[in-house]
Amino acid sequence: MAAPREPHHRYRHRRDKLLSLLKAADVQAMLVTGEVNVRYLTGFTGDSSYLLVGPGCERLITDSRYATQLEEECPGLDLYVRNVKQSLTAAVVTVLRQSQLSRVAYESHLLVAEVLETLNTELPALTLRPLRGVIESELRAIKDDQEIAETREAVRLAEKAFDLLRASLTPAMTELEAAWELERAVRMFGGAGLSFPAIVAVGDRAALPHYRPRRTPLGAKGLLLVDWGAQTEGGYRSDLTRTLLLSPPGRKFETIYRTVLQAQQRAIRAIRPGQKCRVVDAKARDYIAQAGFGKWFGHGLGHGIGLEIHESPRFSPTSDTELKPGMIVTVEPGVYLPGQGGVRIEDDVLVTPDGCEVLSTTPKDWDSMRLG
Repeated sequence: MAAPREPHHRYRHRRDKLLSLLKAADVQAMLVTGEVNVRYLTGFTGDSSYLLVGPGCERLITDSRYATQLEEECPGLDLYVRNVKQSLTAAVVTVLRQSQLSRVAYESHLLVAEVLETLNTELPALTLRPLRGVIESELRAIKDDQEIAETREAVRLAEKAFDLLRASLTPAMTELEAAWELERAVRMFGGAGLSFPAIVAVGDRAALPHYRPRRTPLGAKGLLLVDWGAQTEGGYRSDLTRTLLLSPPGRKFETIYRTVLQAQQRAIRAIRPGQKCRVVDAKARDYIAQAGFGKWFGHGLGHGIGLEIHESPRFSPTSDTELKPGMIVTVEPGVYLPGQGGVRIEDDVLVTPDGCEVLSTTPKDWDSMRLG
């Protein structure tokens, strides 16, 4: 299902919220250079374009390739359209010079150093102030109603694709073929594609958290870890993991599976507004450690999702970020035994005003993971 076109005022509202943050930071405007952040603030889905945001001086710096697309996606937005002889950096210099601003913030985690050096050289009277991650952490981390609806759709697409894959698994199918089947199914059901290249890992390969599938037949090698997600036409993503049982994996891995599942459920129960991310992480991490598997759980418990697959906030032992209603996060504890196999279970969770809601519904109990 194609995403409904978002009304132009929604992007206006987002830019107004950014203007309030810029006022608090004592700058007049901000040069937004991150492609996803430009999209979030304007609705523009193209690339090679920057956005200047300030009171009375909002301008998208782009080129003529996108003339029709811009008219359709963000009508009414003020444009500076550079020609083929002018570089994007030169266009930015021109726009900033015309704006007569004196204090402009920039995305210090995204702006290329060479571009910053050019701006400082060409505009010596302009003070450029680094501002890191404000759009990601203060704006994009909190989803509005339509973003939540799109994420629900991304979860639905992913789960339908997984159901189809599970029904079509055979011992002769390879990891790569399984990954391709997931993408084919997502597109067939109306999605734009996978959220990221799917991880399909059989047997001992399941011990590699970010494994890339190969032409290895699934056979009957115990565990099959599948980490996948779907992307909607509007760009929002889901991220799920299930560990299937191709054949009885033995008592040790049954214990590991039940430990990971219980750890995940403990963490999900701790998710609520005001809760610190490190506290949620500890609920799962401490339980896994108490079960004797702590040294084999080496990554963070989860992360935000949205227009990108990894967004703010992040669950880790060091994160003091407090959860807020509208955040959508993954919860994905895992235990990985090198040379033997691994178990990861992941769901997408919405922070609600009074707790949380697990958006994904694919079964994950031990008996449901058995094939055949």
